[in-house]
Order: sequence, then structure tokens, then C-alpha cells
Amino acid sequence: MSKILKGTMLLTAGTFLSKFLGMIYTVPFENMVGTEGTDLFSIAYVPYSILLSLSSMGVPVAVSKFVSKYNSLGDYETGRRMLKAGMTLMSISGVIAFLILFFSAEQVAAWTIGAGSDRLGRATMVIQMVSFALLVIPPMSITRGFFQGHESMAPTAVSQVVEQIVRIAFLLTSVFIIVQLLGGPTPRAVGFATFAAFIGGLASCIVLYIYWRKRKPFLDRQLQEQEYTYGLTNKDMFKELFAYAGPFILVGIATPLYQLVDQFTLEKAIKASGLEYNNAFSIINFLSHKLIMIPVTLGLGLSLALLPAITQAFTKNELKRLNYQINQALQIVALLIIPAVVGLSVVAYEAYATFYGVEEIAYRGDLLRWYAPVGLFLALYTVTSSILQGINKQNFAVISLGSGILIKVCLNWWLIQLFGAKGAIIATGLGVATAVTLNFWRIFTSIKIVYKPLLKKTLLVLILTVMMALAVFLIKWILGFMLDPQENRLHALIVLFFSIGIGGMVYLYLAYQTTLLERVLGGRVKFLDKFMKRG
Repeated sequence: MSKILKGTMLLTAGTFLSKFLGMIYTVPFENMVGTEGTDLFSIAYVPYSILLSLSSMGVPVAVSKFVSKYNSLGDYETGRRMLKAGMTLMSISGVIAFLILFFSAEQVAAWTIGAGSDRLGRATMVIQMVSFALLVIPPMSITRGFFQGHESMAPTAVSQVVEQIVRIAFLLTSVFIIVQLLGGPTPRAVGFATFAAFIGGLASCIVLYIYWRKRKPFLDRQLQEQEYTYGLTNKDMFKELFAYAGPFILVGIATPLYQLVDQFTLEKAIKASGLEYNNAFSIINFLSHKLIMIPVTLGLGLSLALLPAITQAFTKNELKRLNYQINQALQIVALLIIPAVVGLSVVAYEAYATFYGVEEIAYRGDLLRWYAPVGLFLALYTVTSSILQGINKQNFAVISLGSGILIKVCLNWWLIQLFGAKGAIIATGLGVATAVTLNFWRIFTSIKIVYKPLLKKTLLVLILTVMMALAVFLIKWILGFMLDPQENRLHALIVLFFSIGIGGMVYLYLAYQTTLLERVLGGRVKFLDKFMKRG
């Protein structure tokens, strides 16, 4: 199994588990704080997410590329100096971001819910509570980038999982104590829920420090054995770093920007068309988004593992290796994410009912069904942007993102008027698909890539996915004679479990029998050889 694949699987597993936990906790959280609480929570997290990306300035990903580049040239000292200087820079930017969000919280809340709203004070407090996380997460993230530059993915994967576990444990415990035991106000509980991001960040810092102490002897030996250093000044290092990082300031906030457009237009456009709003914004961009982030996470893990390997191949001008790595990365996306988003779309009603209840399931499940395919484009955008970064075409990511957001802004109101809340999903899909198409165009025109293997394997994935979807429809039809998943939450869980389980096994079996798995992954999957025999 190739090193890029091992790193991909490790990061994907860690990121997947982290995102899965981030989805699961919403069920007890929503039960305890209700719609009022989840609204306050969402109001705080959109500006927080944007400022978090702005405060880190795309630096953690850029550090991964920077360290990988100079490691490939045998200059380990420059990477170490970048870590030290970058930690200082990120600490300063984190403090500045914290001060901005903390002291502008009231104004942000007023822009979101209106200056005359009786919820203004509560929203202000919740935004201020989440702002503390900005003090620790930017410098913590740069350490992850340093380890990734050394193609060491375990520190990132483990710290992500620990951060999420500690955050959720603090969140649910504090909310339970305040709401259930003390009978306190919901806004106070939500404030502590957002403050959990700070507690999770501290836990991640501790994990990374332990890894640093463990890996330091090996890193020190690399320094002692190196024969040459480029001797870059801090000014030269930061100049190169920001050349990589600058465009990815916006890439880091791509999803929040699409959500921000909906936040300011969705409710107004729906009401202007004479339709009922029905909390469409939170259904799409909070509850459904949590579900589609599960398959999207597969792409996020891949993109993080992909960058150092592609950077090294590009730096050394190893075009054959570069071509193979880009092809393999995109084939893995097709292999994993296409069936995932199609499967989620097929079982949308059952998935939504299982996690959030059967209330208005026809309306809410339909929105999830439309939103699920957008997950493929979100994952592809992340991966193709990382490829652009690896081949020094990162500036183009600004153009592609800007084009996608422009499509979203121009079409959002009109499509909502035509199709209701689904129009916002269609506008997002068209915007992200435009950005992905532009990224592909830039990649294929920048380096010579043999893309026929990618097209052939993607076609096979589509055929197998259709067969999997038919199997899932069959299972749902059979169970429908005995269960009613749209009326009973337990029935929805049972149908979801068997549909996903059998559908997944069908796809895995077909991928194994057609040798698709070993051709994409670069070798036989020995674990599956024990259970399946190829005819």
C-alpha cells in the first residue's frame, strides 16, 4: 500500500470519526435546548468559522507544503524555523481575531437577527463565548501542518478525534447540568456549548505536544545529518509561505460563504414568493449539512494527505509520479464519495428521520435528498484545490471560488422563487460545480495528465453505484411492507441500517469482483481476500 494511501486512510479515518461525532451530538443537544438553542448555536458558529479561517490565513496547509518542499531538498532546518516563526504569527493573529469577534459580537448579532430583536443580548453572549477558541486553534493548527509536511498524519488524526471527544463531552455535560439539573436558561447552556470549542482546542494542544516530545529526537537527528541549508531569512520564509497561503484564506471559508448567502436571502426569498419558511435555513445548512459532511469528510482527509506527496513530486519534476498520484487521488474520490452521496440521497428520508425525528419528514427529507449530491462537489472542490496548491497554481483557486460564489449570489433568489427552499440547494450545487470545473480545467492545462484511466474507473464506479442503488431501493421496498419509516423513528432506523448495510456490501462485493478496488488502491486488499473469492 502506497505511503499516500496510508496517510489518506489514517487522516480520513480520523477526520471521519471527528465529523461523525460532530453529527451524533446534535441529536441529544437538540433534544435538550430545542429550536431556540440550535438557532443561537448556528448564529455564533458562522462568523466564528469565517474568522477562524481568516486568522489562520491558510497557513497550516501552506506550512505542510513549505515543510514538505524543503524536506525533499534535504533542508530540515528551514522547516523547523518556519514552525517556530509560524507559531508566533498564528498566536498573534488568533488574539487579534478573538478581540475582533468578542467586541463586535453585538454588531454581528444585530446584522444577523436585527437590532430590535429581543434575542440580541442572548446572541451576543453566545458569540462572545465561542470567540475564546480563536486563542488556541490557529497556533495549534500550524503544528498539524508541520507534522503533515513530514508526511506524519497520525498527530493530526489523533488530535482531531481527541479535540472532538473532549469538546462534545464538555458541551453535553454543561448543557445537561444547566438545563436538566439546575433548570437554567437555554441561552446560558448554549453559551457553554460554544465555549466547548476552546476546551477541545486545549485538549488537541496537549495531544500534539505529546507527539512533539515523542518525535523530537528523530527530528533532531534529521537536523544533525543535513548537509545544506538555504538560510532563508524570516522575511523570505513568510514571503514564500504567504505566496502559498494567501489564496487559501478564501478556500478555507468556501462553505461558510455559501451558507452566508443563504443566511441573508433564503428566508426573505421564500416569504416573498408566498411560501412558508419552515426553518429551511437550519434544515439545509445545519441539520442536513451535518449528514452530508460524512461523505465529504472522505475528500477532506484525502486532500490533507495528498498535498505533501504531490508537492514533492512537483518540486523534483517527477512528472510520471505526479501523474500517478493525482490520478489515484481522484480515483479514490470517485470510488468512495460517489456511492456515499448517492446512497445518502436514496435513504434521505430514513436518515433524517433516524437522527432528527419524523416531524415534517416529507419536506425535510426531500431537502436532504436534494442536498446530498452537493457533497460530491464540495469534496471535489477541496481535493482539486489541494492539487492546485501542490502544483503552484494556488492563485487560481481564488478565481474558481469567486466564480462559484458569484453563481450562487446571482441565482439564489431567482431559483428560490421558482423551486422554494430547494432552489437554494440548486444554486449552491451550480456554484460549487462551476468552481470544480474551473479547477479541473486549470489542472489539466497546467500539467500533462493521462486522464483516460480516471474516466474508465469513474464510469465503472457509476455502473456499480447504480447497481448498489437498485439493491437499496429493493431493500426499502421489501421492508416497506412491514415498517413505516416516515411515521416511526425506530422503523426509520431499522430501514436505514439494513439499507446501508446491504447496499454497502453489494458495492464492496462488486468493486472487489471487478478488481476495481485493487486497481484504485494500488494492490490487493488482503483483508477482503479472506472473505471473498473472485470468480
